[in-house]
Amino acid sequence: MTELLQRVLPTVQKPARYTGGEYNEIKKDLQDVRVRVAFCFPDTYEIGMSNVGMRILYGIMNEMDGVWCERVFAPWGDMEEAMRSNGLPLWALESNSPVKDFDMIAFTIGYEMSYTNILNMLNLSGVPLRSKDRQGLKNIVFAGGVCAFNPEPLADFIDFFSLGEGEEITVEIVSLYDKAKAEGWSKEAFLLEVSKIPGVYVPSFYEHIYNEDGTIRQIKAISGVPQVVTKRIVEDLDSAYYPTKMIVPSTEIVHDRANLEVFRGCIRGCRFCQAGFSCRPVRKKSADVLYRQAVETLTDSGHNEITLSSLSTSDYRELKELTDEMIPYCAQRRINLSVPSLRADNFSRELMQKLQTTRKSGLTFAPEAGTQRLRDVINKNLTEEEILTTCANAFSGGWNNVKLYFMLGLPTETDEDVLGIAELVYKVIQTWKECASNKKRGLRVHVATAYFVPKPHTPFQWEKQITPQEYLRRCHLLKDHFYSKSIEYNYHTSDISRLEAVTARGDRRLGAVLEVAANSGAKLDGWDEYFNYKLWLDAFEKCGIDPDFYTIRGYGEDEILPWDTIDVGVTKQFLLRERKRAYEEKITPDCRHGCSGCGANQLLKEVACDA
Repeated sequence: MTELLQRVLPTVQKPARYTGGEYNEIKKDLQDVRVRVAFCFPDTYEIGMSNVGMRILYGIMNEMDGVWCERVFAPWGDMEEAMRSNGLPLWALESNSPVKDFDMIAFTIGYEMSYTNILNMLNLSGVPLRSKDRQGLKNIVFAGGVCAFNPEPLADFIDFFSLGEGEEITVEIVSLYDKAKAEGWSKEAFLLEVSKIPGVYVPSFYEHIYNEDGTIRQIKAISGVPQVVTKRIVEDLDSAYYPTKMIVPSTEIVHDRANLEVFRGCIRGCRFCQAGFSCRPVRKKSADVLYRQAVETLTDSGHNEITLSSLSTSDYRELKELTDEMIPYCAQRRINLSVPSLRADNFSRELMQKLQTTRKSGLTFAPEAGTQRLRDVINKNLTEEEILTTCANAFSGGWNNVKLYFMLGLPTETDEDVLGIAELVYKVIQTWKECASNKKRGLRVHVATAYFVPKPHTPFQWEKQITPQEYLRRCHLLKDHFYSKSIEYNYHTSDISRLEAVTARGDRRLGAVLEVAANSGAKLDGWDEYFNYKLWLDAFEKCGIDPDFYTIRGYGEDEILPWDTIDVGVTKQFLLRERKRAYEEKITPDCRHGCSGCGANQLLKEVACDA
């Protein structure tokens, strides 16, 4: 296979994507290996190598005795064509072994539009797509990641799902497989035992029964498995595994820098945000542990940039203490320290000036809605005064570029709310005129709007998605009210967001659609170069599935939802209460102003939510 691969590589773009051999990759002697895991990321090398979760689990599995975890990424189109024409199966980077030779095949899934990549990668590997067609313990396929919180669209293809944070549960899963393989268990016996591990969901042990109108009448658990599976979390992040010896890519990746995860969860309660609810409760690392990990990572990798990452980094309580230590260290070594995920209500001009002593990059904020009424509906907990005050501080400090992100199609949104975006942008421009200390370069305001997708495990999980035609009408309405040359406006395409809503909110009947789409050539759907909406529409028609059933229909509050077998810690009662407050235009204060009773604290055994 290596000889064939060497002949193919010179014919494709970016051959370094496919070679492995990077600094800090882990190789093992197969004579010492009992369990081989192909860890697959269903997108390109550049995307997958930027994923912190994949780096963590790669290190954890390779620290296990007798286990070798290797990386596999989706090939770009030119490489796939070369693979198929030359009979070259998908392989793992560390050993160049075909994926079909591995015991376990693991996927991490963070984006619904990568579902066809999963099927395509299995097909390229020569591994049967459907779980029922894979016999024995060879090629056990499991998956985790945020998309696993509604596993049903992939239920036909994945043997089991690992829910929540993987540091502890992954070790338990692989250890059980090691035992099963050594003792010669059947696949059925292994799946039954793995279902007993808290946080593991085995779709084949759940029967979905439907009403005549297509809604779910009952989800029946069989073989003694729990009716509801609760996600796993790591309570103590200070003692949790974190890789400071990272693989250093041989080619440029999307986030070509060191990453430092400062905390998990989010104190905010934005009612549209799946991550904000599904990643609760809040747990943080201490500043001294973070500083040590930063120094070790930078020393080993040689990176000249490091990012402090979380859902909302400026909410980290020890941010000042951490940056006070890291800034001198980075400055002496000419390392750039970046702090993304800032909020307009706690923006620190002093911190940003310390971080950017040379060139001031643009600022990014996400007001999400243009009017205070709608920001209250979505519980953004952000006022216009806070937005403009933040911009004034930044402009007076020398910043001249700002990016503003909004959504269109939010529940209760009207044309007045849409035009409120334009009004807010013009107020930002006026603020620059009044406060800017550097007007020579001019102002650039980048405005982007996304098509609202109602996601599972949020207060808006029951909502309708507006039609693509209505979304585009609102985009054009907003565009027609942008007159300033300082404004650059972009909006997401409607086709992908519609499909994202279908796959995010769908049930296991979508498996047939995914398979037809993938077999028809759907792949790399998150990339404009490859996304083909017609393939999907044809697949829906062929399978007799109406996408509108999962989008513009909405869901009833008393309806059984496809993901009701999954518990992320936040109770349905809380989500319903938050939905009611949204329609009453009432805000719910963030966690630091008092516990709102979401239920996530029950996942903690010893300590309270570290908000």
